[in-house]
Amino acid sequence: MPEMSGFEATTAIRERQQRTGERIPIIAVTAHALEGDRERCLAAGMDDYLSKPIRPSELDRVLEPFLVAAPP
Repeated sequence: MPEMSGFEATTAIRERQQRTGERIPIIAVTAHALEGDRERCLAAGMDDYLSKPIRPSELDRVLEPFLVAAPP
């Protein structure tokens, strides 16, 4: 992100949410999978973390809690 880091963006989004009451899921996606990155992202207010290359099963696992089932 050229303007701000993902951590800065997460902070700004979470601050805005405190005013609006709206919860926006934030999932970190990174090519740099270093030890401790996931914990750092979660501590910053992100909801989950994926490292590249993204595996479909991991993407499903991360997105599933945020998906709303369509009525039958």
